[in-house]
This record gives sequence, C-alpha cells and structure tokens, in this order.
Amino acid sequence: MSKFARCSTRVFVGLTAAVVIAAMLAWPAESQDEQVIDVGPDEFYQVPSEAANVVRDGYTIRIAPGDYVDCASWRANDLTIIAPEGDVTVRDRTCEGKAIWVISGNDITVDGITFTGAAVPDRNGAGIRAEGRNLTVRNSRFIENENGILAATIEGSTITVENSEFMRNGFEHGIYANRIARLVVRNSVFREHRIRHHIKSRALVTEVYDSIIEDGPDGNSSYLIEAPNGGTLTVRGNRLQKGPNTDNPGTAIGIGFEGVRNPSDGILVEENVFVNDGPSRAAFVRNRSETPAILRRNRLQGSVEPLVGPGELVP
Repeated sequence: MSKFARCSTRVFVGLTAAVVIAAMLAWPAESQDEQVIDVGPDEFYQVPSEAANVVRDGYTIRIAPGDYVDCASWRANDLTIIAPEGDVTVRDRTCEGKAIWVISGNDITVDGITFTGAAVPDRNGAGIRAEGRNLTVRNSRFIENENGILAATIEGSTITVENSEFMRNGFEHGIYANRIARLVVRNSVFREHRIRHHIKSRALVTEVYDSIIEDGPDGNSSYLIEAPNGGTLTVRGNRLQKGPNTDNPGTAIGIGFEGVRNPSDGILVEENVFVNDGPSRAAFVRNRSETPAILRRNRLQGSVEPLVGPGELVP
C-alpha cells in the first residue's frame, strides 16, 4: 500500500470516529440516563413535539418550565411526560386537526402540564385527545379549550384524572369519554364551563370523587355530569353547583339520556353538596335507566328535586 493510501485511510478513520463522537454528544439525556429525554429552551429538544418524534417505549420525558407554542403526537407506549419543576404551558396549536397533544400510545402518564387554546375548524379541539389504552393525567390544567380531554372508544381502557383543573372550556366538554372500561375523576376542579357538559362519560364505569364541579356566576354549561348510556356510576364527596346562566336548568346529573346500552352494577350518589343557583327547579339526579339510583347523605340547597326516575333516597 502506498504512503498516500495509508494516509488517506488514517484520515478516513479519524473523521469517522469524530462523527460518531459528535453524534453521541449531541444525543440528549441518554448519555446520563438511557430512559430519560429532557425538553426545554436550553436542551437538545427545545419543544415537546421534537421529543415525541423520537421517543421510544418506556421513556420519561421531562419538560422544563416554559411557554411552548407547540403540539405533539405521542405514539410510543409506557411513557411518563412530566414537568418536574412545574410552570409548563403548551398552547395555541393542534396536531392532526384534533388536539394540542394526541396520545395514541398505551399506558401514558401526563403530570403537571397546562393545556390552553385548543381550537379546530369543527370546534372539537381538545387539550388532550386520548386514542390509546390507559391514560393517567395528574396535576394538570385545561384552560379555554373546546374540550379539555376527549377520549376515543377504546375497549378495556381506563382514564384516570387526579388533582387537575378544568377552567372555561367549551364549545364541547370538560371531559368527554367515549365507550371505555372506566373513567375515574378524583380531587379535581371544573369551573365556568361553556355550552356543553363538565363531564360526559359513555364509560362502562364512571367514578367522580372529592371534586368541585360548578358553573359559577358566568358558566353556562348544560349538565354537571352525564352518563348518557347508563352504566355503573359512583358520585361521592363532591361539591356541585348550577349557575344562573346554565344552558339546561332542569338537570344536574343525567343518566341514560341517549339510550341505555351499558350494563350497570349500580348507581350511587352520596355525600355530595349540590347548590342550585339556576333560574328554575332542578333535578339533582334525573335517571332514565332501569337501574335504581341510590342517593345517600347528600346536602341540597336551592330549588331542587332530589331524584327523578327509578331509585330511592336513603338517610
């Protein structure tokens, strides 16, 4: 081999090694932790959508404080997407004509994110569009979107919402779950919804615990909670209020209004406070299913009919 050939080989090997090293240095968080990707203004991935495009199953995505005008489609499974330092807002863009975040992966946790400004031409935009199996949302806020969370029909899926806030959402719903196995809402706040319902659930099982659901003086929602296809329903320990501008003054909790298609292991509404500030007498529970609704130890204020339809009031 000539001296020129040997020199060229050494230069090529050296350049190749340099490129590999540069690529390794450029790849974020994996050099420190193979299961974490960091997102932020000072990180390799500066907005959530950049991380969503490359993330793999089982990762944690940590988002630094910031105001992100961005949308993302999350397709990997078993993700935790978290704002460990808080103060993260994603806003004013939608992906796939659906939502700020479209989540089609399974077993996803979203923690500490604020979603605002979701709007699409058909007026059905959401902060989160849930299209995978099993979603947990914690410590998050949904402000002035057309929907807060909109969940597709996914057999066997559970959606859990904890310690979260839904403010001034509408044209559609605060949470709208199509036919899934279970919707659980716990320790959350729904205020000043516009036009449709705070919570609408076609889930086989719907559970709402220890939450505040109120129109306030300016909200004009229809129902506070609706289970339009029946199913198993537990509403316990909540503070509920219909406001003077409600779009449907006659009902707070509606069951079976669109045909009872879900089997039921019971309807239990207990230990809630309901205040009717609406313009006329309201049914606290209006039950159009054949499953008796059991109402126990609820405190009702204003002009209220406790129960319309099958069921009983239990001291």
